[in-house]
Amino acid sequence: ATLVHGSSYRVCRLVMAPTPPQGQSAPPLPLFSREEVGRHKKPGDCWIVIHGDVYDVTRWLDRHPGGRDVLQHYGGEDATVAFECFHNDKSMVRKYMTPFLIGHIVPEETELPEVSKDFLNLKTELERKGLFKTNPWFFVAHFAHITLCMALAWLVLWWYGNSWLPWLTAAVLFVTGQAQAGWLQHDFGHLTVFNNTRLNHLVHDVTIGLMKGVSSYWWNLRHYQHHAKPNVFLKDPDITIPFVFLLGKVIPEKWGKKHWGKLPYGFQHYYFFFVGPPMLLPVYFHVEVLFYCLLRKKWKDIILMLCFYAVFHLMFAALLGGFWANFRFYFFIRFLESHWFVWATQISHLPMDIDTDKRNDWVTMQLQGTCNVEQSWLNDWFLGHLNFQIEHHLFPTMPRHNFHAAQPYAMELCRKHGIRYQLKPVLTALADIIRSLKQSGSIWREAWECYSK
Repeated sequence: ATLVHGSSYRVCRLVMAPTPPQGQSAPPLPLFSREEVGRHKKPGDCWIVIHGDVYDVTRWLDRHPGGRDVLQHYGGEDATVAFECFHNDKSMVRKYMTPFLIGHIVPEETELPEVSKDFLNLKTELERKGLFKTNPWFFVAHFAHITLCMALAWLVLWWYGNSWLPWLTAAVLFVTGQAQAGWLQHDFGHLTVFNNTRLNHLVHDVTIGLMKGVSSYWWNLRHYQHHAKPNVFLKDPDITIPFVFLLGKVIPEKWGKKHWGKLPYGFQHYYFFFVGPPMLLPVYFHVEVLFYCLLRKKWKDIILMLCFYAVFHLMFAALLGGFWANFRFYFFIRFLESHWFVWATQISHLPMDIDTDKRNDWVTMQLQGTCNVEQSWLNDWFLGHLNFQIEHHLFPTMPRHNFHAAQPYAMELCRKHGIRYQLKPVLTALADIIRSLKQSGSIWREAWECYSK
């Protein structure tokens, strides 16, 4: 199968091309300028460039394992570095890509930016140094301590009863297990544990479904977009939660000038404490996960999630005094975990640059939307090694126990190309969340007042 295109190269259809007679080669594929490729960036007409080859992925969007949105976000762009970073088994992926090859970039425009070439060389060097190899005992130990925390939560209630102190102790233990299980499913979701991609996906389905009660489909849909375009407005779902908050500098000013927005964004650094950490997991994520699973008919994910809730009920309902007591216990756990999750994940992103898509190179884009928090054994454990958020975003398939070893190389690459590498103390990073919310709210309010005159 090959793609045959019209004379304008605007509309493509998938047909079976006739096999050339024996001894004759297929006719050469056409050449395209990057400007021409850049016109094909719509859901019904989506081209991407990988290593100088042009692919019409329009018909692949709905079958892409990482979700259609990730490909759409790179429509009309060069996705070479993103392709190299997201895929482990590239030989297998290329088999699926071949039918969608429609041409090549003109020779004079095939060169990548110097920073991208240096980055790909660095990635190859780190692979050679073994930094993409997994230490299985790290993950065995991590799984064991998760299991221990959850088992201790049950044991405390079984042994001491459900008075307030054992109840609270059990909740904290189970929250700890759930938060750490969140980091573990994140490892499987990024294909960092096993050499086999299918095995990573399978264990991810089970881990996030049975241990967390969450859909792997929903997680992939959101999280791969976040990594593909971090802090890019309307492309990173982590910063576009129905406009409860206005983030960055550009978007608040635009909204203020146009008098958009019905919330008092000038006070968002105050209501963040009541809306953000307390409600993200207990309310918003529960509703969104169920909505997507039912909308896309992800019955396997729903079954795994129901199994989690059934096991949770069997573990605690009898010890706590029935369904509603167990219900309150569950949502208190999610309430606590939500605070852990929000602060741990947003310290590296929310205070950084947030803007519309400028189509920057991979390294510049990741560094503009990401910062690191200083290393300590507590930060590594509490943050799931995502205090090395820069290394994680640059090398999303690298096992997290190797981030510290990759850090000097990432810092040197940034120094060479004049890209700012931000490393903060944890308390400074936490305070920057509130400072950034306050600054964004002030920009919106000032723009609103200025254009009201």
